Amino acid sequence: MAQRTATGLPGEGGRTAPEARRRGLLTGGGSRALGLWLLLVAVLAVCALSITVGTRPIGLGTVWQALTDASTPGDETVIIRELRVPRTLLGVLAGLALGVSGALMQGHTRNPLGDPGLLGVTAGASFAVVLSISLLGLATPAGYVWAAFAGALLGSVAVFAIGSSGRGGATPVSLALAGTALTALLWALIQSITIREQTTLDAFRFWVVGALAGRDSTVVTQVAPFVAIGLVLALVNAPALNLLNLGEDVARGLGQRVWLARTVGLGAITLLTGAATAACGPIAFVGLVVPHVARAVTGPDHRWLVPYSGLLGIVFLLLADVLGRVIARPGELQVGIVLAVVGAPFFIALVRRRRLVQL
Repeated sequence: MAQRTATGLPGEGGRTAPEARRRGLLTGGGSRALGLWLLLVAVLAVCALSITVGTRPIGLGTVWQALTDASTPGDETVIIRELRVPRTLLGVLAGLALGVSGALMQGHTRNPLGDPGLLGVTAGASFAVVLSISLLGLATPAGYVWAAFAGALLGSVAVFAIGSSGRGGATPVSLALAGTALTALLWALIQSITIREQTTLDAFRFWVVGALAGRDSTVVTQVAPFVAIGLVLALVNAPALNLLNLGEDVARGLGQRVWLARTVGLGAITLLTGAATAACGPIAFVGLVVPHVARAVTGPDHRWLVPYSGLLGIVFLLLADVLGRVIARPGELQVGIVLAVVGAPFFIALVRRRRLVQL
């Protein structure tokens, strides 16, 4: 029998309990719960920062008055209630979805470089957006959010069908290979369309960079139900993922239905990544970096790793969005650009400081 960690879970990959403990800074349930409360405080703080800070300076008193009294006259009230609050809410949903889906993706594929786009979700959404702009003439995020979500679903279904067609069924390796192949194909088709149609290229270029700006509350209400369902599936899938990380044979021996766990996990990844991508465009590095940071704190237990990754995703994404507003005044940099600039060296530093390449 596999050895068990201090949390009562089998050690990952045959690791002993002391080895598993060394992988997480917080080992006790009470310490991890305290960490979650501290992260919730951090989320509230960055939400307040996101509402307060922008390209146009607005005092704290004016911000509070605009939030508490909708009848307050002035442009500041419109900016706060119609622009910054929906933008912040969208950042909360997208950061939560990308962080959780990244943790699930790395766990199911056992690939430390796995991110939510590995299953073809991002490429499927992007291809659907290009088609909706080119064929249907849709020109706003609220218009093509449903097309993006449909493309994300179809992309993940296609990857799962291709990855399951072999003799061994759907395995982490076959799914990763199928996702890589489908992503390459879809991006080639996207380029073949945008290179011939300047109008489509201009509209797609604004979406594909990844942004929270330019979205209203309609987009938030459209994607929120899918994020909620995906989060429920992710929390249900977390205990099973702990067993799957011991190996599928061991998981079956412990009574786990592997096909069901894989299906629930892929469903959660698809809903979460599809919703975030449809609303904001492809946003890199949140789903890649955040699970590594969370795992350094919590260890390999996905029952804690999943909520930690979600809350850290919110903090990471909103801080990057606020940074993009500050460094380029009076304009702003889109959050996708900021994350690409900040996320790459940050991830390299994490890998060099810790042995995070091992799951």
